[in-house]
Amino acid sequence: MTLPAATIRVIDSHTAGEPTRVVVAGWPDLEGSLEERRRLLEARHAQWRTAVVNEPRGHAAIVGALLLPPADPSSLAAVIFFNNVGTLGMCGHGTIGLVETLRHLGRAAPGRHAIETPVGVVEAELHDDGRVSVRNVASRRTAAGVEIDVPGVGRVRGDVAWGGNWFFLVHGERRDLSTAHLGRLGAEAAAIRSALAAAGVTGDDGAEIDHVELFGPAEGADSRSFVLCPGDAYDRSPCGTGVSAKLACLHADGRLPVGRVWTQESVIGSRFEAVIERVQGDAVWPVITGRAFVTGVSTLHLHPDDPFRWGIG
Repeated sequence: MTLPAATIRVIDSHTAGEPTRVVVAGWPDLEGSLEERRRLLEARHAQWRTAVVNEPRGHAAIVGALLLPPADPSSLAAVIFFNNVGTLGMCGHGTIGLVETLRHLGRAAPGRHAIETPVGVVEAELHDDGRVSVRNVASRRTAAGVEIDVPGVGRVRGDVAWGGNWFFLVHGERRDLSTAHLGRLGAEAAAIRSALAAAGVTGDDGAEIDHVELFGPAEGADSRSFVLCPGDAYDRSPCGTGVSAKLACLHADGRLPVGRVWTQESVIGSRFEAVIERVQGDAVWPVITGRAFVTGVSTLHLHPDDPFRWGIG
């Protein structure tokens, strides 16, 4: 049987160093609500995801963004984010990259725009200077001072928080958060994630905690971070949903009031500015500001005779 050829049109960008690949055409049709389409992508169309972000066309750090028409015509777009191991509920750097991509296409003018994601509607403001501010979903800390024993690491203490994805934010100031130590930092964060799962520490309703953050001091910023993402790639950006989780923990500890700007630096030295816009109960609504740049416009070819047509892994 001869398989049909396929092409997928994508636009690549990076936000503070972290790549986003927006799929603009060539994807199979998905039906239902955005959350239903996300589940359908995972259950029936995973090969399209791997074809876009996995080698030989992609790599572990790329976050894909499937651009879809919004359910509400007043929204700018709908999007499903995904990476090399599955889909993501929300992606801060990816939302900034999506808005820059839509600006590049002539579909986004400066101003505020609603963007539909599987975890809710977020608002993104495109500024005249090209920066984008993302008003994220409500973020909150769900467990403070959780202690676990991590093989090869020792006793680790941290907080569980939601910022659009589930995070474990490790306590303590690290002095080794640099690109010279990426291998060791990644291995340690992966061990913490495995230990959390083994100990039964989860997010709401048993949700897997699939992001781990380590923190340290930063010159000229409030904090420096190393973030391990699902699929074991580290985030080159300060991680928008991770910063949102951080702000929720800071506010819960009485360390960050509404309106005070927090500058978060990534392990490669890029930065996001963040602020809590409002609070209700134990939830905070963060605004994350950063800049993205389009790096390429491509057509991906899936040749019918290619043994790695659907990606590697």
